[in-house]
Amino acid sequence: MWTQVALAGLWGGMVAVERKAFLQAMLSRPLVSATVMGLLLGDVSAGVSIGMLLELFYLGTANLGAALPENDTLSATGTAAAAASMAAATGADSTQALWSVAVLLFIPLGRMGRYGDRLLEGYMARLARVALASAEAGNLSRAVRQNLWGMWPHFVIYGALCAACVLLGAVLGPLVEFLPLALLRGLAWAFPAMASVAAVLAAQGSHARRAPLYAALGAAGVCLAIILSLSREHP
Repeated sequence: MWTQVALAGLWGGMVAVERKAFLQAMLSRPLVSATVMGLLLGDVSAGVSIGMLLELFYLGTANLGAALPENDTLSATGTAAAAASMAAATGADSTQALWSVAVLLFIPLGRMGRYGDRLLEGYMARLARVALASAEAGNLSRAVRQNLWGMWPHFVIYGALCAACVLLGAVLGPLVEFLPLALLRGLAWAFPAMASVAAVLAAQGSHARRAPLYAALGAAGVCLAIILSLSREHP
């Protein structure tokens, strides 16, 4: 398990830095960051599914302009890490019920990350002023050091949070098995329902000409699939 904790911490820290200060090649997008997290922790299906859901969710709720958005990267990596750890702790296959539990419990990491970003902004602004003054004075090596000092808090803080999600998932996984079967079935169907809602938000947020129609068709398609599946199980 400690290997998973270390891997989650390293990847969570890396994409936190990539999101803010380095490369910015969209590796920190929920779909990519969660998928890679699932791959590292041996649960690709959880990573892809959760990443797809949160990618749609944050596409539809993105804040523009000067507003500080929720940290979608932390939400995706933390949730995927927790889901993979929960499945590993139960010793069974990863299920939609586990994914639903992980999303419901760990999606608030987005707001926590936004609060952390706000706290770090002041620190980074001070370093930026020092770096600018150093560059103007011709001391480029000091300016580069200030940039590096600005990266490490994101790596350490968000990496530690992702590592903590693995530990929490390992604790919560066995507890999920004690939930009533009916509740587990409901949680399993809640995941495609949440995906439908996320797709609606993404369609509405796209401001496409026929966005409401696309959103309605997507939601209707998911609902129809659920109804047909339930009817087959209970003829």
